[in-house]
Amino acid sequence: MVTSDHGWRRAHGGMDHERGTASVGDAPSERGSTATSTGPPPPVTPIGRHPRDLVVLGVATAVVVLCSLVASRPGANPVEVAIFEQIGQIPAASTVVWKVLAMAGGWPGIAVATVVALYLRRIRLGLQVAAAGVLAWLLVRAVGGLVGPRPLPAELLTAAGVRLPGAAGFAFPSLHAAVAAAMVAVAGPYLRSRYRRIAWGVVVLVAAADVYLGTNLPLDVFAGAFLGAGVGAVFHLALGAPGRQTSEPAVGRALEQAGLAPLEIIPIRGRLLGPLEFLVTTADGQRLRVQVVRRLHRRAGPLYRLRRLLASLEVEDEPSLSSIHHETDHEALVTLFAQEAGVRTPPLVLTCATRHGPPLLVRRQVDGRRLTELPPDGIDDRLLDDIWEQVATLCEARIAHHDLRAKNVLVDTAGDPWLLNLTFGKIGASTARTAQDLADALVSLTSVVGVTRTIDSACRVLSPDRLEPALAYLQPLALPRRIRTQLSDERYLLIDLRETLAERIDRPIPPLRSPVRPATVVGLLLLGAAVYTVLPQLSSMREVAASLRTADRGWLAVATLTGFLAIVASAVSMLGSSPTPLPFWRTTAVQLAAAFTGRTTPGGIGFFGVNIAFMERLGIRRSSAVGATVLNMTATGVVGGVWCVVGVLGIGVSNSLGGLRIPLGWPVVAATAVVVAAAAAFLASPFGRRKIVRPALEVTRELLATLRQPVRAAQLFGGATAHLLLSGLGLAASLAAFHAPVPLFGVLAVFMVGQTLGHIAPVPGGLGPVEALMIGGLTALGIAPTAAVASVLACRLLTYWLPVLPGIAAFRYLQHHGVI
Repeated sequence: MVTSDHGWRRAHGGMDHERGTASVGDAPSERGSTATSTGPPPPVTPIGRHPRDLVVLGVATAVVVLCSLVASRPGANPVEVAIFEQIGQIPAASTVVWKVLAMAGGWPGIAVATVVALYLRRIRLGLQVAAAGVLAWLLVRAVGGLVGPRPLPAELLTAAGVRLPGAAGFAFPSLHAAVAAAMVAVAGPYLRSRYRRIAWGVVVLVAAADVYLGTNLPLDVFAGAFLGAGVGAVFHLALGAPGRQTSEPAVGRALEQAGLAPLEIIPIRGRLLGPLEFLVTTADGQRLRVQVVRRLHRRAGPLYRLRRLLASLEVEDEPSLSSIHHETDHEALVTLFAQEAGVRTPPLVLTCATRHGPPLLVRRQVDGRRLTELPPDGIDDRLLDDIWEQVATLCEARIAHHDLRAKNVLVDTAGDPWLLNLTFGKIGASTARTAQDLADALVSLTSVVGVTRTIDSACRVLSPDRLEPALAYLQPLALPRRIRTQLSDERYLLIDLRETLAERIDRPIPPLRSPVRPATVVGLLLLGAAVYTVLPQLSSMREVAASLRTADRGWLAVATLTGFLAIVASAVSMLGSSPTPLPFWRTTAVQLAAAFTGRTTPGGIGFFGVNIAFMERLGIRRSSAVGATVLNMTATGVVGGVWCVVGVLGIGVSNSLGGLRIPLGWPVVAATAVVVAAAAAFLASPFGRRKIVRPALEVTRELLATLRQPVRAAQLFGGATAHLLLSGLGLAASLAAFHAPVPLFGVLAVFMVGQTLGHIAPVPGGLGPVEALMIGGLTALGIAPTAAVASVLACRLLTYWLPVLPGIAAFRYLQHHGVI
């Protein structure tokens, strides 16, 4: 196959090179250039195909099939009927407008759209619009013949003021909506984004017109619109469309119009989802690198945003941009500022745009290799120092890179580093944002040359005062995934990097900042208000309120005391989890502070943070602090699980649950077998082995090692047992306060089950699930619903949530005195 760039170069008198390949879907006019052509080539529209059209076609087909199945059933959804009635109430004065809109989706609309396209000398577009409208019309008839008309719902026969079709019923799908959607889907790539949105707005109005005029129900127009979108996707896949691929002739034409004289354009094959780039040689001997900006690259995913909410410090977002043209101009501006500051980055030449295609970013070509492509022994200390010099220059100019990865460092043929891809850049960055850049660079270089060489080179170039702010960002929650995943062992290498840097610059590990946000507190209060309002409705709000007024204050005081004693027991358990001796009273104060941070964050992540920070302040390495905290949580979970099993078996032996029966039979056995097989397959997978099996084996070995030390074992398991037992006694005291019978063993078992299973839900403090499980368990024990609801709500409020208030004071006190 003759390459399109080969023919393009010959038309411009360039050298005849047999390099480069044609873009898929190039227009015939692009392939027809010959060696005898004179003058500039005709305007080139990049015609191509995009995998997105396959997705659109698949979704459209699935929607039409599902809607057909629904339409074939007798009757109509009440919601659909209600929407039909509401639209039918629009004043009758607008009927003429709705009829004109309906005509836009019929043969008059096809004729007008085709004539307009031909008048604008868009022959290709005009023919496609006409063909798409006709194909949509044929498909609507075919689908309608298979499904048949939808009968009139009985509700509409008696409704006043609505328009109805004939006795045959509603047509399925909507003809006008399908034709209009097909024409707009085909013409969309030829239109600017503003006019494209207006065109789709017209499709929505055409669909509403069919409903208003009584031709179709809402489901019919919904299916028709998707059918038309599917027709447009078929045309794009079969014939191509503008903007789906940028070809060499399109780039050449854009560069010519921008004042350059390209002789040779060679596409650079990169990653599948990476930017499309071209290497260009001009008539005056310049070598340029042209990047096609095809999509926004800065959208943070929902998981990263969630992780940031859980971080113990604020992390700044990348600057938000509105379009790929805005992104191109932004990167060009940041590049110019960086060049002016002395940062070594490929010089910017200009920005321009292809016709009906994405914008182009044109830079000088710098020959070299990415840092990630060099072997570790090929990266000497001079190169590392030069990289840090460039990073320091960037920070001094208050320019944030936002993506300082090793792959964005180019090493030229002379061995000098160049910083690439300022797509995420920001001018006028804060000190916190530049500190994030330093943390990103530390992590990325560690992935290439290791912790020791990275820290050594950074300390040779940057002062301790400059490196100290980066310590706070060397934690998983503060780093985006693209940075964290460069490390082969993310968890331990990050810990090693942070501690080594702190030791080298002789700076303390930053104190813990509260992971609780004001929005989290407000949301927790609202959720708590909802739970404490809705749960009493299970019995009677009036009866619950009356029981609260007559509750025994002494027993309520006992319940409150058990909540604070449980915190002391938790401190004892923490003493046993640490191989290094911990001071008892300070550990107890830290557990009180953890009542604030742990109970107000999802998954209790604040509990980990405050205890790890406390042990680090005592000189314990972070890896040991993390291990001790995980060991403590595991021991508590094991003790809680054992109590659950013992409690359930004990209740079963005592027959306290009365008529409760466990379902049996082959369906239960089959479902259990499926669950067990799925769990085994998951644990046997690489992800399961890496994330669950290996950590579980490590924790198990630590538990066994602890059992060989009687004092530590007694503290660890005894403290965990006392913590759960005291908390369970708080529920028993609450029951006694409301004059309910207290089957002590059964109450403890109910508490263990509710406390263990309720906290599986990712809700701060298990708010909601824990209360529901406990109330259900107490009711199963035969306790009256009113007493069960009042006791559980009082117990949770006094023993679990009340300690949060002194926990806030303890947290601030310990933070002020440098304990955490």
